[in-house]
Amino acid sequence: MNYVDRTLCTTIHISVTQLIALIMSDGISAVKYQVTVKQVDKYIKPTEQAKADLQSIGMMDEKGKLKLKGVSPKMLKRMKLEAVDCPVLQKEIGFVQCYVCKNFQSRISGQVYCIGNPL
Repeated sequence: MNYVDRTLCTTIHISVTQLIALIMSDGISAVKYQVTVKQVDKYIKPTEQAKADLQSIGMMDEKGKLKLKGVSPKMLKRMKLEAVDCPVLQKEIGFVQCYVCKNFQSRISGQVYCIGNPL
């Protein structure tokens, strides 16, 4: 039994980068872009369209305060001071806007994986 467990663990042990490459090569995921998250000095506010979308799905109240489920206030504060160069909108946007976008797939080690479909 112990031999089987060690063999299984050795077989399953791959890095996150290898896993992402494997997923992308098999066509399971439709990731088109890999964008780097960068730090900014001042919060980049979401556009009016993004605010309206956030309010319609219940992630922002009428006063404009964000309420993301599963995100602590400390993490939200840090996310507000991050930005990405959006390949879909062709401009720099705040990470919060990227996080709630339909094209957002995941964020791993400072990289955002974007599906890249037109909005």
